Amino acid sequence: MDQAKRNLLKFMLTSPLMASAGFANAFDSEKLDPDLEFILSLKKELISKPEDGLNVFDFEAVARENLSPAHYGYLASGVSDEISQIANRKALKRIKLIPRRLRDMQHMDTSITLFGRKWNSPIMIAPAGSQGAYHDDAELAVARAAKKRDQLMMLSTLSSKSLEDVNAARGEPVWFQFYPRQHWPSNEIIMNRAEDAGNEIMVITVDMIGKGKRETLERFIKMDDANCAECHGEVRSGFRGKPMLDNIDFDAYMGSDRSFGFDMLKRIIDTTSMKVLVKGITNAEDALGCLDAGADGIIVSNHGGRAEVSSRGTIDILPEIVRAVNGRVPVMVDGGIRRGSDVYKALALGASAVGIGRPYLWGLGAFGEEGVKAVLEILDEEFKLVMKQQGTNSINDIKENSVVV
Repeated sequence: MDQAKRNLLKFMLTSPLMASAGFANAFDSEKLDPDLEFILSLKKELISKPEDGLNVFDFEAVARENLSPAHYGYLASGVSDEISQIANRKALKRIKLIPRRLRDMQHMDTSITLFGRKWNSPIMIAPAGSQGAYHDDAELAVARAAKKRDQLMMLSTLSSKSLEDVNAARGEPVWFQFYPRQHWPSNEIIMNRAEDAGNEIMVITVDMIGKGKRETLERFIKMDDANCAECHGEVRSGFRGKPMLDNIDFDAYMGSDRSFGFDMLKRIIDTTSMKVLVKGITNAEDALGCLDAGADGIIVSNHGGRAEVSSRGTIDILPEIVRAVNGRVPVMVDGGIRRGSDVYKALALGASAVGIGRPYLWGLGAFGEEGVKAVLEILDEEFKLVMKQQGTNSINDIKENSVVV
């Protein structure tokens, strides 16, 4: 193992992220604290093919080995001391399931319907930028896996591959995630491009206000001897060279503020023919403001702990948003989902669908398309098993009285 990898692992031992299950490989624990020799020995125990994975953490271990320190650091990092990222996992673990017995489970249905489209699973692929850092096929590999699984997929504005190419790989338009800024002409160009590509649903992300203080990422970058400037320029930018930002006034777009109010949201909704969902909502009052502006859906999210330092897990926030929305539009959630039981808990607390981020990226970084497909299969199978244990034949049977909060 080269020195950069050893330095990375040494840092992991002292990082707050060790409290996160994402670093726990197969040992899904909040308090895993093995010594350096044990961590290094995991290299001998890595799975060699996707079908050998027992859970999503097996893919995290392979991705960690495959990726450069900087790219792995980008994937793993939250903000500041990682407190919101860790809170997502801890909040899910606090919720207990209430199994039921003597139920006929021969005809189980895991499907959901959103905006007239039926999906076989409530698990959706959340948007994540710069997937070329994890595999050369990037979002195309994810789209092909999603097509094989018939999985709902969202695509980031900052994707490594174009929306048109991803739609073709998926076999139908994905949900397009967009970061609007105050520069309206650029907003219009990007939205019109999505419409022209046949996209019917747009997800507006509103939680990335200011630049997140990603300390873990910066530490990992220092451990990497690669020349980052070759890809990112002398000043690193997650926006440089992204295909969805072609044909706009890049300097004007980047120079404008990404924070805006409900008036801008309403202008977007009134301008586009696409249905508009708002992602990054963590407050009931804000959710109601989005509905007043005409939003078609809400996604409760803290950007996987990468946006703010609230220390609140999204599963803790979900019920208050569901109560406020009161069935007017679908409410979805992401943040810390690592197990089929996590998906069940989110549905029990009112989510219409549940997003995953890092797990499918672990699969991508580990084995490309087949890794993504395997991760989706594992989570779906875990979810089905929990449904059987809970005595729930369909998604509609999953109620709040199925869990103890």
